Amino acid sequence: MKLVVQRVKKASVTIEGELFSSIDSGYLVLFGAEKGDTKQQADWLANKVSCLRCFPDENGKMNLSIKDINGEMLIVSQFTLCADVKKGTRPGFDNAMKPDEAKDMYEYFISKVREQNIHVKTGIFAAHMDIDLLNNGPVTFIINAPLL
Repeated sequence: MKLVVQRVKKASVTIEGELFSSIDSGYLVLFGAEKGDTKQQADWLANKVSCLRCFPDENGKMNLSIKDINGEMLIVSQFTLCADVKKGTRPGFDNAMKPDEAKDMYEYFISKVREQNIHVKTGIFAAHMDIDLLNNGPVTFIINAPLL
């Protein structure tokens, strides 16, 4: 399981030309689930991203979490994070979790972040989405779940 976490000033999801959801200051989180990923890993990632201190304090140091700034998260499923691009020029998706299982894991991850008292908005699983963001920094992290 992996996340791409981008600190944003704002972000939104548009589906079929209609604004679906948007946030102000916080994180755009792209979520990918791979075969064999577990709820324990989702728990770990939800805690990690909720407590990650990458917002500036009064001295400009990355010292505040999303909770500290009352930020929001926009969490979007993205199976292409699980692509294998080592061989050839066409991505392979054999490592991606099957869609039904991935949807359950995505929804589970969202529920665990919400348990951290963070305001969460989402995209629609498996929909074609246009993502608009204003990156803040830019500050971007790739977080891979450890084997648990």
